[in-house]
Amino acid sequence: MIGLLGYADRISARPGETIQIMVSTDSLDSYDAELVRIIQGDVNPDGPGYEEEVIPHDLGGSFTGRFQPINLGSYGVVEDNSTFANLKSFGVLAAVWPTLPGQGCQVILSRQDPVTGVGFQVMLDEFGALAIEIQPKGGKSTICSTGHALAKEIWYAVTASYEAETGRLTVGQVPLHTHPGVEGMVTKSCATNPNLSQDTVKAPIMLAAQRTSGTASKHHFNGRIDSPRLFSRPLQMAEVRDLLDIDIRHPDFGDLIAAWDFSIGISSDKISDVSAHRFHGQLVNLPTRGVTGRKWTGAEHDWTKMPSHYGAIHFHDDDLYNCRWDVDFYVTLPENLSSGVYAVRLYGEDEEYYVSFAIRPPIGKATAPVAYLLPTASYLAYANDRTGNEFSETEIVTGRLLQFNKNDLLLQEHPELGLCFYNIHNDGSANFYSSRLRPIINMQPKHIGQLGGIGSNLWQFNADTHITGWLAHIDQSYDVITDEDLEKDGFSALAGYQTVITGTHPEYYSLGMLDTIQSYVNTGGRLMYLGANGFYWRVSYHPEMPGVIECRKSEDGIRAAAPRSGENYASFTGEYTGLWRRNDRPPNRLVGIGMVAQGFDISAPYHRTEASHDPRAAFIFDGVDDEIIGDFGLSGGGAAGLELDAANPETGTPPHTLVLASSQNHTDVYMTTPEEINDPVPGLGGSEAEIVRSDMVFFETLAGGAVFSTGSIAWAGSLSHDAYDNNVAKITTNVLKRFMNKKTF
Repeated sequence: MIGLLGYADRISARPGETIQIMVSTDSLDSYDAELVRIIQGDVNPDGPGYEEEVIPHDLGGSFTGRFQPINLGSYGVVEDNSTFANLKSFGVLAAVWPTLPGQGCQVILSRQDPVTGVGFQVMLDEFGALAIEIQPKGGKSTICSTGHALAKEIWYAVTASYEAETGRLTVGQVPLHTHPGVEGMVTKSCATNPNLSQDTVKAPIMLAAQRTSGTASKHHFNGRIDSPRLFSRPLQMAEVRDLLDIDIRHPDFGDLIAAWDFSIGISSDKISDVSAHRFHGQLVNLPTRGVTGRKWTGAEHDWTKMPSHYGAIHFHDDDLYNCRWDVDFYVTLPENLSSGVYAVRLYGEDEEYYVSFAIRPPIGKATAPVAYLLPTASYLAYANDRTGNEFSETEIVTGRLLQFNKNDLLLQEHPELGLCFYNIHNDGSANFYSSRLRPIINMQPKHIGQLGGIGSNLWQFNADTHITGWLAHIDQSYDVITDEDLEKDGFSALAGYQTVITGTHPEYYSLGMLDTIQSYVNTGGRLMYLGANGFYWRVSYHPEMPGVIECRKSEDGIRAAAPRSGENYASFTGEYTGLWRRNDRPPNRLVGIGMVAQGFDISAPYHRTEASHDPRAAFIFDGVDDEIIGDFGLSGGGAAGLELDAANPETGTPPHTLVLASSQNHTDVYMTTPEEINDPVPGLGGSEAEIVRSDMVFFETLAGGAVFSTGSIAWAGSLSHDAYDNNVAKITTNVLKRFMNKKTF
């Protein structure tokens, strides 16, 4: 059972604007909804307690419950046309690179009525062999298969034809390169009814899937398709190589119906037909583009410079961009709503679900001296992450047994909720895209995940509400700005704020976001980086498709999977990808510290350094006499933990940076990041490694501003200890008060 789920059409909005809410339930006949402000989202019994504020606002409930399916799997669709209906004989040609041959029927190209089944489909059959199926009106289908499975991850030319006069079906497959142990050319012919008509078929042409009903599809192809082509005559195996390589736009090709060139519009969700007919198409659910095709030789690794070598699209049966649910109700936000973290709480009987979003201030108007940056790109990067539910990996990195809860089981039982950057596709390939146009289970208050321990999730959304809870406790007004706002509005999103505070884990940053926050610091802004592993991976927003980001984890870094050779450039923008450190924008240059280690069992305290007694840092430790900082907290019992950042002049830490405190003696579960290791020798990880530490730092900027960084994701989890009466909260509050003072540093 999936229970009650929902999502919104946007992740931030201004007062007076309208948000669309999409809902699905398979357990409730009706449900209700209310608008709430999330003040402190962690339900840890040792914490300050969950806190939300219900906003008096009629949302129009109650609402009738209905189930809305999620249709996984990517494909291309070319709308129906009379030319297709008039086909008698025909031939299909394509280059394919299958990744899961032999795992069920997988369509390459089809035109088949979803209701009657009339039409044809060219496919890999359940055994992985090339096949064609013809289904006449009122008759039985005929399937013709080569009977020989294609090898995994080998480029083949495949062809399938129907000759109307004789009723002969022919299929053929041949590897485009010679490989030891890989079978060569195979063909097969079969007899079926002559003069079958296509004019009774009511269906578009589908690439990499078969249409079932509406927008639903099945039999998704796993792998790459390059240069699919449709002719109005049967094809011969002797000509397939020439037909793949010759200029298909030549006027002699009068029998050419369509020739889709995937090297055109790589950054878009469109597919282009270069034949005279211009039967262009649309991609659904974001199959992977900017990947090497049949022509790639390794001579060029940037698709923007040689797109013809990137004429393939990698389709997956588990791709998802947009659930495309119908809207259940609209929320027009009150005009007097203050900026903050909000949600529409859906509830009924024993079910509830929070559709979370930010309310940002009115356009061009800061309503508080402080801006809180909600790291929504990082939320997408971890959206519906299921890796925490894998016994072997998570029990090792957390040093404890797992305790599964309702959300863990939901994510395991319902893969249709989609992937994040820490999951791999069913065919083992890396996932480069993540979207918010779907329910995101772990972007809710009260969410309990495997990295957080019993009764708490100290990762991402709920960890960031530790900061909003602290701001509420000290009665500090603030505006909330999301990563999408930074990307869209640039410097104007931060203009007018005396201080900017990050979340606990602002890991994923686009170039526009990074330039904006760097410009803010360079022009005298004050930045409080209250986390770790920030400004780490480079991401790209799609210039036209809303709510989706791309991340290719090239070169090194902590990653679930690496891109294949030649695929390190983002398909959305053509940017080089990977760590910001490898793009000559190390986080140390912006915030003084950078990621060095991670571990998820026990957190440690900080030990003050001699530099903490420097007069420049006196305001930070005003009223704090302790030499040990943060030997307590919700995140593993200490303020330094989970992921750790440290100073390093070699990677950009400004020379005048004060390292105020450092953690030490972390457990052997803490390991050094790959980018810090050139040669894996003993002593680079665990309790004996000097590099495994968190540094708290401070430095002034040339324009009179300043930066304070804590270097630990666990820091915010220590703020509420002893009812916020502790040295972590005192230090953080001291810094905020001084940063809001307009006196220059």
